[in-house]
Amino acid sequence: MLDGKRITLIISGGIAAYKALDLARRLKERGATVRGVLTKGGAEFITPLSVASLTGDKCYTDLFSLIDEAEMGHIRLSREADVLLVAPASADIMAKMAHGLANDLASTILLATDKPVVLVPAMNVEMWGNKATQRNVDMLKADGVTFIGPVDGEMACGEVGSGRMSEVADIIKGLEDFFAKKLEGLALGGKHIVVTAGPTHEPIDPVRYIANRSSGKQGYAIARALADLGAKVTLVSGPTTLEDPINITVHRVETAREMHTAVMTALPADAAICVAAVADWRTDSAANHKLKKNTRGIPSLSFVENPDILAAVSSLPANKRPSLVVGFAAETENIIDNATQKRARKGCDWIIANDVGKETNIMGGDHNQVHVITEHSVESWPRVDKNSVANKLANKIADALQ
Repeated sequence: MLDGKRITLIISGGIAAYKALDLARRLKERGATVRGVLTKGGAEFITPLSVASLTGDKCYTDLFSLIDEAEMGHIRLSREADVLLVAPASADIMAKMAHGLANDLASTILLATDKPVVLVPAMNVEMWGNKATQRNVDMLKADGVTFIGPVDGEMACGEVGSGRMSEVADIIKGLEDFFAKKLEGLALGGKHIVVTAGPTHEPIDPVRYIANRSSGKQGYAIARALADLGAKVTLVSGPTTLEDPINITVHRVETAREMHTAVMTALPADAAICVAAVADWRTDSAANHKLKKNTRGIPSLSFVENPDILAAVSSLPANKRPSLVVGFAAETENIIDNATQKRARKGCDWIIANDVGKETNIMGGDHNQVHVITEHSVESWPRVDKNSVANKLANKIADALQ
């Protein structure tokens, strides 16, 4: 349940901070990626070096660090995570959260985030039971913050009662339960979706190949949007310069034949979204050595058809075919007519058509305008950024798979 999860671990002041070191190690053992943020109070008990050693990443401490802000920045720290985990969560940091204060890196991250927050309180029994603390707890719960603990037990100060930080195993279990509930509430929770993206490269010789202008941006955005709705996503990508999305299984391929094999291997799936711009042809025999200029003139190339991945997936037997198969049609003229014919020819459920003429700057650009073509309808969407297209399409896919 924690494999592939991105966790920003905020460690605030208190003797219980030492437990955060073991927590970071246990999270890493379960496949999570952990970034550590240490408050000034937390640094009185453990060191940035110890946090960095156990997370395998830099430990962030200073809101006004020029280097940290240039390389990462508090906004990215607050957004590039599946959850912000505050362990231990002191009375001070909880009060800051409840009242919107942001006077250090940790509190600024918590105020700037759009991701869920999980608090693991740890403090003296009287501090936990104080009316002000309990008011803050009620406010934070009302704001959607999740709590793990505290539990009853003996404090470092020798007093006994509620306020002790939960043990690491219980925190891990609480996080697993948190993600399980989160997944259950998402539209695509439990669904497996295969997405293809990018171009394919078909070799002519060891240094030349046939390709197209696809950047993979739209396919990658769709994969991320589907994952955000809870889907288990397998992304089969042709050659791109894009980084692998977090929490998504990525298979990198080069040729159409490799992509075909990877897609078929990734099945079964609830849906297949074929966004990749697959080369229609390849040379029938790629040269083993670089083709050289010579007096004989320009070499002739003979072509053969590549596997038709969209048609192959669409024509699978009913017990193996995904419930929803979506293709993309990159056209330069008669956009809707050509795409409609392609949908019928390929046998897929939907075709997403777009105009990739040079003046549209869609192939390789950051914006797109699409037409969603089904058996009975055509929806023309306005030109927006590719992430917005991806989010809208992911929600439409979720509705279709209900």
